[in-house]
Amino acid sequence: MFLARVTGSLVSTHKVASMVGQKLLLVEPLRVAEADLSELKPTGRSFVVVDTVGAGTGEIVFCVQGSSARFTPETKTLPVDAAIVGIVDRVNAHGATVFDASRRESAAKT
Repeated sequence: MFLARVTGSLVSTHKVASMVGQKLLLVEPLRVAEADLSELKPTGRSFVVVDTVGAGTGEIVFCVQGSSARFTPETKTLPVDAAIVGIVDRVNAHGATVFDASRRESAAKT
């Protein structure tokens, strides 16, 4: 599994029949900042993933790759190798909170 930020969506009008109706998102994997371990930093890579949980742009999610991406009821018959399987509320690492969605939401409202 890996953490990622949803950076956008992908639209494909021509695809295999089993993929019709599937929400495709663009995500950028994240890592804990090496310098001070206080935040999540982007890795500079991007992945196209199938969204199984209703994630939106800007949210932090956790994703699975490979055969694990087909272990959900929503993806078991799809030709996919990456899927969002959860939306992250909080990340604690090295004894500190490096991400908290509730803090981000309250800051956005002010």
